[in-house]
Amino acid sequence: MPLKYALVHEWLTPKATGGSELVVQEILNHVDADLYALIDFESNNPQSYLYKRQIGTTFLQYFPFASTGVQKYLPFLPLAIEQLDLRAYDIILSSSHAVAKGVLTTPEQLHICYCHSPMRYAWDLTFDYLRASKLGSGLPGWVTRYLLHSLRLWDVLSANRVDYFIANSQHTARRIWRCYRRKATVIYPPVNIESFPFLPHKEDFYLTVSRLVTYKQVSLIIRAFNQMKKKLVVIGTGPEMKKIRKIANPNIQILGWQPDEVVKKYMAHAKAFVYAACEDFGIALVEAQACGTPVIAYGVGGAKETVRDIRTWGETGTGILFEKQTEAALIEATETFAAYRSKFSPEYARSHAAQFQTSVFVQRYFEFLHKCTEKKFQKCV
Repeated sequence: MPLKYALVHEWLTPKATGGSELVVQEILNHVDADLYALIDFESNNPQSYLYKRQIGTTFLQYFPFASTGVQKYLPFLPLAIEQLDLRAYDIILSSSHAVAKGVLTTPEQLHICYCHSPMRYAWDLTFDYLRASKLGSGLPGWVTRYLLHSLRLWDVLSANRVDYFIANSQHTARRIWRCYRRKATVIYPPVNIESFPFLPHKEDFYLTVSRLVTYKQVSLIIRAFNQMKKKLVVIGTGPEMKKIRKIANPNIQILGWQPDEVVKKYMAHAKAFVYAACEDFGIALVEAQACGTPVIAYGVGGAKETVRDIRTWGETGTGILFEKQTEAALIEATETFAAYRSKFSPEYARSHAAQFQTSVFVQRYFEFLHKCTEKKFQKCV
């Protein structure tokens, strides 16, 4: 009798199109699994690959404005994910950056979690979240702090429901160990390298593509380029849009949200791709390199694994990494990039990006799944 699979993700909305959603899509391309999420606004979206698919959801589906960001109901997320009844399945695959790993399972089931990040709200971004929230100070601030404390306790507890963790980078694996004291196998997420146009000849502008939220540090990039008076194109939208438009000088062009084809065109033509956030993996950095475009990035987290600093790697280098998340450090890195620009090889950037291509993810993920399944269900396979 064939084993039954369930795949659990946090939320499925038209605006959620990052690396975690690519992992979900690729798993569904190879496994006949029933899909579950806190909320689903993709199965009724004609442009989505999930159009007309049956997707199990939670009570949050019916909360006001859930489609614009279920994170606003943060205290309810653990309770909601625990309401999914998955007892009919043999294997639970979760794609988790918040609470998806917290689904309830039985000892007879196998639960493999692909962890994009331990819950950022509760761990690394706690103080950013408090500072940016209207509920971060005064008496409401103490209530918020208590809720985040409770969320951390639940997050650690729910990690014990996972049989095997997969991390999207070595950086994430270290964070999983720090938060949960659990070891994780590193399998980089899929990047559709073939869909990004390779272009060896570049134009005279820099590019950043990002959600405009505080921790992405787009305002830092803009302040640095204001000082340098170099041409910068910013693609993305988010809560910081008004602030970013206000501080940007005329040398900075803010395009807001753009469709994929426009993003790819700018990535291929840019002199360099600029990124100042600490990312667990950072798929945009790989996408830029797939276009043959060098990267200037904050050298922590996933960037250290996906970008080769030309000062260390020589002719096979694909970018410049800066060590401090400051305007001065970014300006220095940009000046260093200008000095090394003629030494960058677009061909090396493209070949380096190829190690993150979809076929590599598929091979490694399903080899790991098969090994875990065989160990758990020896009598069934």
